[in-house]
Amino acid sequence: MFTGCAEFDLLLPPDSRSLKAKRSYVRPIVASLRKYEVAVAEVSDQDVHGRTTIGVAAVAGENRHVRELLDACEHHIAGRPEVELLSVRRRVFGPEDE
Repeated sequence: MFTGCAEFDLLLPPDSRSLKAKRSYVRPIVASLRKYEVAVAEVSDQDVHGRTTIGVAAVAGENRHVRELLDACEHHIAGRPEVELLSVRRRVFGPEDE
């Protein structure tokens, strides 16, 4: 079994100066990532206007499949015109990491 996680650091549009406006950007992104059958949540910067970190976790039987899922999530976020993807941090764990 292989598990992988990724953290996506995002810059939100300037009009996200309130938490309500911020949620209007974050919630659709989180919901759209669920189509990849991964666990996803806003994991950091919840109280910071204009920035957020979204975390994604995936589990699969093969290392390749976990990496493909994380790649798909990254491409999905990078393709969203309303946000700017600032950085991505990834980790993949397998049986040899015990």
